Amino acid sequence: MSSDVSILKLKRGEDRRIRSGHLWVFSNEIDNAATPLTGFTAGAHARVLSDRDQFLGHAYVNPHALICARIMGRDAARPLDRALIEQRLKVALALRERVSQKWASGAPYYRLVFGESDQLPGLVLDRYGDVLVGQIATAGMEALKADVEAAVRTVINPTGLYWKNDSGARDLEHLAQSAEVAFGNVPDEIEVVESGLRFRAPLAEGQKTGWFYDQTANRQRLIRYLPSGARVLDVCSYVGAWAVTALRNGASTARCVDSSQLSLDFAQRNAADNSVELETVREDAFDALKALHTQGQRFDVVILDPPAFIKRKKDVPQGQAAYRKLNQLALELIDGDGLLVSCSCSYHLAAEDLVSAIQAGARHSGRFAQILESGGQSPDHPVHPAIPETRYLKAFFCRVTRELG
Repeated sequence: MSSDVSILKLKRGEDRRIRSGHLWVFSNEIDNAATPLTGFTAGAHARVLSDRDQFLGHAYVNPHALICARIMGRDAARPLDRALIEQRLKVALALRERVSQKWASGAPYYRLVFGESDQLPGLVLDRYGDVLVGQIATAGMEALKADVEAAVRTVINPTGLYWKNDSGARDLEHLAQSAEVAFGNVPDEIEVVESGLRFRAPLAEGQKTGWFYDQTANRQRLIRYLPSGARVLDVCSYVGAWAVTALRNGASTARCVDSSQLSLDFAQRNAADNSVELETVREDAFDALKALHTQGQRFDVVILDPPAFIKRKKDVPQGQAAYRKLNQLALELIDGDGLLVSCSCSYHLAAEDLVSAIQAGARHSGRFAQILESGGQSPDHPVHPAIPETRYLKAFFCRVTRELG
């Protein structure tokens, strides 16, 4: 190990969470008298020590961020370098190759790296066949970008790697947003194989890295509960994955609602590519649901997959109200014996709060809801057991009938 790696020392008692397995060190946990944060540059490496000088891990540092250090390894003899990243990529790849057998017949379409859950904090890599799309959220991982690129070439050797570094998380790390081809050839559109279906989505103008792999397992769950001949409403549909999946598995009609015309254009293309037809509505989700109710439109299945309404803890009250309203509007559109799929990707919304939103919506709309199954993110988004922040996606599959008596 290099002797010039700096030391970052914690205050007394601040090592418990790190010892339990968490990877984040907060700025108020640092003993600034012994190892001032001002002495570090963004992206610098450090050995994190307890107040009694016990080694806790190798980390990268950003003195300008609230999470001022993130642990990358706990072996004192193994520093942060390209070899460590390669080893982490190989371990991550082995998991994805195993779990992808179930939804893509082993084809390489999955989230390859999910940040802290793969011991690569600040890094996301999604695989679209021979193309990788990545996002870097931290200054420490940004400093390791060249090593990540080299490791990707060694372990995966894709035809191209594209950095889509346009996440708002970069603002917290004082990083500029950017998008660039790291190497190779990268198409304008990404292609995905999911449950035997083929989809396309925009890359540069698409959401996240272009696709939402976290919902793959939940879209499979939909098939289990889908009524034959169902009329389906896919709200916040993006490029129509839920709707096309439903149509290919027995639904009679499907309508996609989204505020992005580009997304809806891709939804139409994806329907045609899979030999089905769907309708599209470009409108705000709340306005669209209100209008559909006024028009007397009714559906057998309504899928709610909105963007995160709660991005910060202080937004919880307003976000909870938004989830309650959205679910109530959706429930009012379900006639007879139907299905509501209600999702939230807001980490700060607890699962029980989404259940409360569904129940409140049911009571106000004169419906009776029964939760059949709950789902989370797909297994290519594994949860780190010591980091609750890595468990963020909630999905509830609810049978809906009219309230009687």
